[in-house]
Amino acid sequence: MSNHTEEINRRRTFAIISHPDAGKTTLTEKFLLYGGAINLAGSVKGKATARHAVSDWMEIEKERGISVTSSVLQFEYDGYCINILDTPGHQDFSEDTYRTLMAADSAVMVIDASKGVEAQTRKLFKVCVMRKIPIFTFINKMDRDANDTFDLLDDIEKELGIATCPVNWPIGSGKSFKGVYDREKKCVISYSDTEKGTKEGTATEIPVQDEAHLKEMIGDEAADKLIQEIELLDGASAEFDLDLVRKGELTPVCFGSALTNFGVEIFLKHFLKMATAPLPRKADIGLIDPVENEFSAFVFKIQANMNKAHRDRIAFMRICSGKFDAQMEVRHVQGGKVMRLSQPQQIMADERKILSEAYAGDIIGVFDPGIFSIGDTLCMPKDKFCYEGIPTFAPEHFARVRQVDTMKRKQFVKGIEQIAQEGAIQIFQELNSGMEEIIVGVVGVLQFDVLKYRLENEYNVEIRLENLPYEHIRWIENKDEVDLDKLTGTSDMKKVKDMKGNPLLLFVNSWSIGMTLDRNKGLVLTEFGRN
Repeated sequence: MSNHTEEINRRRTFAIISHPDAGKTTLTEKFLLYGGAINLAGSVKGKATARHAVSDWMEIEKERGISVTSSVLQFEYDGYCINILDTPGHQDFSEDTYRTLMAADSAVMVIDASKGVEAQTRKLFKVCVMRKIPIFTFINKMDRDANDTFDLLDDIEKELGIATCPVNWPIGSGKSFKGVYDREKKCVISYSDTEKGTKEGTATEIPVQDEAHLKEMIGDEAADKLIQEIELLDGASAEFDLDLVRKGELTPVCFGSALTNFGVEIFLKHFLKMATAPLPRKADIGLIDPVENEFSAFVFKIQANMNKAHRDRIAFMRICSGKFDAQMEVRHVQGGKVMRLSQPQQIMADERKILSEAYAGDIIGVFDPGIFSIGDTLCMPKDKFCYEGIPTFAPEHFARVRQVDTMKRKQFVKGIEQIAQEGAIQIFQELNSGMEEIIVGVVGVLQFDVLKYRLENEYNVEIRLENLPYEHIRWIENKDEVDLDKLTGTSDMKKVKDMKGNPLLLFVNSWSIGMTLDRNKGLVLTEFGRN
């Protein structure tokens, strides 16, 4: 037992969230550099190099040069085994991004120092708050002109409603970026631009009391400003409290520049010190402890056709407890079957390696013959419990889908249902109609292109999409107590049902939601559905 306790306790599983272009890919790459997983930084940068295939596997992504699907990277650093779940940072991201957060124990938020909190970050952040997972902030791109540091922190507190606690403090930015002040060690770590792409780089530490040396190093003006800011900071910012961090109520903040490799390792060390090993998860029989319990996992993502040569589907699962062994039989609770998982693998960037064992905190991909759904639980044959379902997130864009050739009805229905099962799109029908009127809802508009592309390429079905004006969707929480026919809504409201027959309401305007609630006493609406 002790060996696997040790293995589980050294696991750290986190998701990186950021707005497009905040520098997440560069940061991920520098983490891997420290872990010795890649030798040369810059290998992801050059879009032309073959190495760019790190996580972009679908043609459509290659055309757009963005990563639509999240990949998993595992590396070792300082005795820890770290799993990074990468989330697409594009504004057209999909529900996949949200679900990835369900498989992480903490989140690293990357913010561009010249832009502050951006729209996408806000949405992902909501999910972190909903799950109460700890958030660690890295304010990136200090080598370019940045916003005022106090304003950046204010922005996080106001926009996201979470207290901030700077772990270090930047000295200048852009051309005058001199380094960071470490609040714990009370010393300045000076920035030198020699660190591009190497781990060695020189970082000099100067105690802040040593004023003469400090001024010589960073200049009088920067030193005076720093000393003032430290006073302000010690008076104004939240005290560091690990409990609050772990509850997701306080975010530690570090500053740096991933591009020049400054501050990345400092951040990584602080993060590992504060982040937790895999935590117990809620199941219908109570909390499942990662160490005490034998193997269990849940499926958080299904990805089809990662390999053009074979029509394959991979179910990604997060191991929640115990040790997984490739030879063992497991129970697929929802499918009611005991089976061996086929071709268990870790998908490292572009290469897959078949694995023989994995532990709580790890993410594995298994071949899916079409039996898994998002949110499914796997456990030991003798056990029988279910992890909490993964919420379905509200789509924000809707379109009516029509097939061009009505003779291909069967392929059309099969294709659209399979793609919906993977969770990239949600499909709805008019309340009183069959499959002839299908409405597709997506979180990011790019998913419409993906749907069209995949139906044509994989199912040989051509479709036309007609955009609908709806922007808001609400599930009816107390559907058994509500008579849908008698529901009085607003003129911009549409009643639809999902594939399981649950009723939903679509609205064009956000204020119509409140009006509908006022007009129908007792109606309860919610932004999240349950799978």
